[in-house]
Amino acid sequence: MAFLRTVDGVDLFFKDWGSGKPVVFVHGWPLNADMWDYQMEPLSRQGVRTIAYDRRGFGRSDQPGGRYDYDVLADDLAAVLDGLDLRDVTLVGFSMGGGEVARYVARHGTERIARIALVAAVTPFLLRTADNPDGVDRSVFDGMVAPIEQDRPSFLTGFGKAFYGTGLLHQTVSAPFLDWSLGMALQGSHKATLDCIRLFSETDFRADLARFDRPTLVIHGTADATVPIEVSGAKAARLIPGASLHAIEGAPHGLFYTHRAELNAALLSFILS
Repeated sequence: MAFLRTVDGVDLFFKDWGSGKPVVFVHGWPLNADMWDYQMEPLSRQGVRTIAYDRRGFGRSDQPGGRYDYDVLADDLAAVLDGLDLRDVTLVGFSMGGGEVARYVARHGTERIARIALVAAVTPFLLRTADNPDGVDRSVFDGMVAPIEQDRPSFLTGFGKAFYGTGLLHQTVSAPFLDWSLGMALQGSHKATLDCIRLFSETDFRADLARFDRPTLVIHGTADATVPIEVSGAKAARLIPGASLHAIEGAPHGLFYTHRAELNAALLSFILS
């Protein structure tokens, strides 16, 4: 397996497939780089170099006991770009990973970056506050933390169904696929899984988005019940100078699989533009 070491000595697992214009995929909570398999494999056959890594605390990367905050995670993304000496990169951040992309731009600039795609991302700010009245109430996130502390596998089993928009009358993914996704989630450390809920729900990225100076595509599902488009994608597209919004009709949060054909076509067109 391939690893890169961060400035504070954490080893990050990564995958690097294909050749051509480089794209770095940043995964969402509570998954790992494997969630991008259905983008990396087809895009790598289209003249694109696809790279994805496991966030610290998740997947095959180290599971340190220290702090999990977006400054640290953005520096990890910088370690990947610097370590592989990538230039003219398209950054693709999904859900929590969109926050890493935003904070990377704010902390490290865009010298290495050609384009940015935010997919079902938590940007600009999820939490309901006095100056963000349309956000999500804190009790929703409290309702995630408590059951994870009690029985993480049970919570994540139910969460996965909502994540992909599947139910008794609407099967968007197979039972084995849900098992595979759960397996990814359970590779993460208990600490990182808990800490990152507070992190992605409470971090305000509005100032970070104002620093974007590269072409940006915001992709979001209209049926996303996990990160609703009205409080995230639609707002981010308005805040980022010159950004375009691609709304995928009827797509849930896990659109990287359920609506992969439309997502991949949109990404490929954007990457090669």
